[in-house]
Amino acid sequence: MADIELAPAAGGSVTLHDARRSLKRPVELEPFQIGVYALTQEQLAELIGETASHPRRPAVDVSWLRAIRVCNAASEWEGLDAAYTFDGEDVTWHVDSDGYRLPTEAEWEFACRAGSIGPQYGPLAEIAWTSTDGVGSPQNVGGKHPNLNGLFDTLGNVWEWCWDLLDPARYGAYRVFRGGGFADDAWSVRASTRRGGDPRTHQDDVGVRLARGGFDSEDEAQGWSAIADRERALGSGPVPFGWTPLR
Repeated sequence: MADIELAPAAGGSVTLHDARRSLKRPVELEPFQIGVYALTQEQLAELIGETASHPRRPAVDVSWLRAIRVCNAASEWEGLDAAYTFDGEDVTWHVDSDGYRLPTEAEWEFACRAGSIGPQYGPLAEIAWTSTDGVGSPQNVGGKHPNLNGLFDTLGNVWEWCWDLLDPARYGAYRVFRGGGFADDAWSVRASTRRGGDPRTHQDDVGVRLARGGFDSEDEAQGWSAIADRERALGSGPVPFGWTPLR
């Protein structure tokens, strides 16, 4: 299989925003690794035994559940312990596994920002494929400038699935995707923007960037907590106008 190139991300802190509850949550992160590029069509095709029509474009039309299985397939390919197990559509993340997995929201935003504090880590025209480029599909990975972590296309080109639930009180099992896509404007293509979808759905502008890193815990890691998910699911109230923070 074409190598999945990973970049090291040192430990650090990032502040996540919960717009519905008007909360800000600081997260301390341990070191982890994350893909330099989104998973490409070529890499996905080799994992599942298909032919890629555009090898260097990001793989899209990948549901969250399929992305989870792709992570396990990549782990098996390299002889690593799988990060996930399944009971039907219920997925358990074994956080001590060093196999391939989806990044948590906190990991994704930390890696995307690369130390920046503004909505974008550079001028969009230079770093991201967006609606202003007038393209009708995802573009080859690596065609714009990387961020200071050496990651390409974390903003623009395609949205990227994360492990976390979007808002269980409001949207049930919906999972988060981040980063904005080739058809989105500057309002959506920001480091803090949160969107999400049903784990079974797939879209032509949503892909996946793989991560690795195991941690000494049973039900929480890198800003995610199974207990917190259950508590959030008990919440209520409307999503406020604006939905995502400005920064």
